[in-house]
Order: sequence, then C-alpha cells, then structure tokens
Amino acid sequence: MKTPPAFLAFDLGAESGRAVLGWLRNDRIELQEIHRFPNGPVKLGDSLYWDVLRLWEEMKHALGLASKEAGDSLISLGVDTWGVDFGLLDINDNLIGNPFHYRDHRTDGILDTISNSMSRSEVYQQTGIQIMAINSLYQLVSMVKAKSPQLAAASTFLNMPDLFNFWFSGVKVSEYTVATTTQCYNPTAGDWAWELLNKFQIPTNIFGNIVAPGTVLGRIQPNIADEIGSRTLDVIAVASHDTQAAIAAIPAETENYIYLSSGTWSLMGIELDRPVITDVSQAYNLTNEGGYGGKVCLLKNIMGLWLLQECRREWAGKGQTYSYDDLTQLAASASPLKAFVDPTDPRFLMPGDMTVRIQAFCRATKQTVPQTQAEVVRCILDSLALEYRHVVDQISSLSGYSLPVIHIIGGGARNEKLNQCTANATCRKVIAGPVEATALGNVLVQSIATGQISSLAEGRSLVSRSVETRIFEPADPDPWNQAYERYKKLKDK
Repeated sequence: MKTPPAFLAFDLGAESGRAVLGWLRNDRIELQEIHRFPNGPVKLGDSLYWDVLRLWEEMKHALGLASKEAGDSLISLGVDTWGVDFGLLDINDNLIGNPFHYRDHRTDGILDTISNSMSRSEVYQQTGIQIMAINSLYQLVSMVKAKSPQLAAASTFLNMPDLFNFWFSGVKVSEYTVATTTQCYNPTAGDWAWELLNKFQIPTNIFGNIVAPGTVLGRIQPNIADEIGSRTLDVIAVASHDTQAAIAAIPAETENYIYLSSGTWSLMGIELDRPVITDVSQAYNLTNEGGYGGKVCLLKNIMGLWLLQECRREWAGKGQTYSYDDLTQLAASASPLKAFVDPTDPRFLMPGDMTVRIQAFCRATKQTVPQTQAEVVRCILDSLALEYRHVVDQISSLSGYSLPVIHIIGGGARNEKLNQCTANATCRKVIAGPVEATALGNVLVQSIATGQISSLAEGRSLVSRSVETRIFEPADPDPWNQAYERYKKLKDK
C-alpha cells in the first residue's frame, strides 16, 4: 500500500509555537502535533523582542522529529505567524539585531507625530489597511525617526514567516498574505506602496519580490538537511499570515457567511474579489488583507482573548491558576450584561495590570465596576460578543450581504460560552470549528502547491469531512439587543 503524503506545518502563535504533521489519509486530513514550544516575547530593558534564534533551533529540532516520524512521506514544510513583525538583513544576509515584537513601546504615540507627513486618510487610501500603531509601516517610521543604525544598514525586509522561509530555503521573497498586513502594500496597484514609503523616508530598496501563497520556494538547504538528518523536501510559502491560513480551512458550505478567527486577536470579516477602500470603510476602520487565491479579506482586527489571557497570566502570578475551561465556568457563574469594555481601545494593547485597566474603564464610563474574577471574565466575554455584533453590522451594511452564519475558527472556537454569547448578541447561527484551522490551512496550501489536491474548494471539503463542528443558535434576543444599545453609546463616548 502506498504511504500517504505528509506535510509539516509550523504555526507560531502568540503563546506557543507548534510543529504539526498533516497527513492526507482515507479522504481526510489528519493532524499530529510533533513538537510544541513557548513563543512569548523577551523583554530586555524597556524593549520587547522575538526570541528568534531559539525559535529557529526549536523549528530545526521539530523538522528532525517530523522526518523520523514521516520518513520519505514528508513532502514539504510551510511556516505561518501573525502579521506586521519583521526582521532586517544586511548586505551579507545576516540578521541585524533581534526583531522587535509588535507590543513594544517604540510606536507609542507614533500616529500623532506623523500627521504632518501624511494624513491617516491618505495612508488608508493607499493601503486599505486598518490604522494601527503596531503595523509594520509605523514600526519602520519609528526607526526612521530614531535614526536607527539597523535600518540604515538594512538590505532586506522580511516579515517573520518570510525570514524563516529564507533560512530554510535560501530564497528571499515576501509572501502576499503577510505582506498585505504591513500597511506598506498598495492593493490597488498590486505592489509595495512606493509613494507612501518615500513620503515617510523609509528606504525602498529593502523591499523585494512578492509571491503568491502556494509558491514553491525550493528545497531545504543541504546544510540543514545534514544537520538534522533529514531528507530534502520543498519549502512552500503558504498563506503565511496565520489568519489567512485559518480562513483557507473554513468548512463553509455557502458563500454568504462571515468568519471569525478567534484567538489572542479576533479577526472578523468576509472574502471578496477586490478591496473596499472608501470613506465608509475607513470610518469603520476596516482592513483589506490578502487571502489565498488572490482573494481580499475585508475584516476588522479586534483585541480578542488577549484580555482574558492577560488576566489569567496576572492571576497565575498571584498563585491562582485557571484553565480556560475554569474561566468559562467562572463566567457562567456571574450575572450577564452588567458592564462592558471596548476591546478595540488602545489602552488594552500592552501587557500587565489588565484587571485594573478593565475596572478603570468601567469606572470612567460610569458602569458597574466588576469586582470578582468571575465578573471580570464575564465582562470580557460579553464585551467581545457585543463588539462582534458591531462589526457584523458594519460589514453587512457595507457589503450588502445578509451574512446569516458566523464561522468561528481557531482556539476561541473551544469557548462555548463565548460562542453562545456571540450567537445571542449577533442574532446569527454560529458554527464553531475547526479549532486547528491554522494548521489545517497551512497543510491545505502545501497540498495544493505539491499537486496532492486540486483546489481550495476540494481542500475545504476535506476539512468538513475531517473535523467536528458545533452549532450555536441565537436565543434570548431582547436583553442582548438592549445591551447592544448601551454598548454603542459606550463606544461613542
């Protein structure tokens, strides 16, 4: 019997990195986690960095483990991470310093200091990207303003998945989906936003060729194969932005739906054939990110379970350790719809003292202040569900689509309480799953690139046969509708 093909997906998330083997077997995709390792930022002085060299060692170790497990069945590998962060290479292709983490303080206040160079409206019209200080554009602007010697010495700009792809394959390119997150890309022109980069005095020579997701970059470098005792295999530039990898794995049966990639960030939107860059989309602060197959994803970035993760980390530091299931049970024990925060508010972006900041927000907006941990968790989940309603209304009105179904994918699909709250708040059916959407999408793109499956539609059909999903029907609409009216007034303050 012929051994089924296997693919290695590296998924570097906000809390951990994982190496997952994906097998095409029995008309299904089977996932097998090979290695998991921490992926938190490293603080040095007042700065936050990627622990990039340790991650590289972990990835090589994982490749060795995968090679032993899958043998000659292992065909290729692909890397996905979150967007915006990047590394810089010098003229000899050496990494210049440690890449910064997007939660670093170097972009604090940057949006207010650059308005004389170009208005936010002009930036949005050229890029179609949600204005956020964490974007690569503003990270680079902060380096320009600081007269960074690293930027002066740079020869190549690579987003983090592109950096790892280069180390694996020796090929320096920018993959489309992650390039579009930078706010250095012009979706109308289909190229880097050269006018914008020049305006902000960012050196344009550091930006290289952009390739489509699914591009085969080449074989892993011989020295890596020798080091880990692996056979040679292809390196694929998958949908390298983890959100787009996850979207590729949505088991949708119709086209009329909205997706919610739920994790540290919540990314909510729809797939379109062309960008939407209008005064209304700018007012809604919606973003146009590149997707697989040339699609454009009109979406909103929302600080998602980050608020809950930070509270959990804070409480663990005080000796109170909760699993995420424990936190869900805590939320169920608290009275609903008592107080809300705006998850998009910049005051919640940075780590530390999240409980205090949530309480301060409620106090400043003259709401009941959550006191217990159960009340804090309930406040977070209710607030997220109401923000999802806000975004659904915006995208539905802008697109003209009714969007009766929400597909929730990613780790947040496990949170049954939040899923039900989302159904109730939005008055829409929620289909939750797959949890492992990012790894599945990574594997799907590799499978298409290597000719194992013919299309994304075939891949999504494979996913629907391979995973279980849960359906949450909306219920008890009146209190949620009343709460939404309160929430909208809170956002307008």
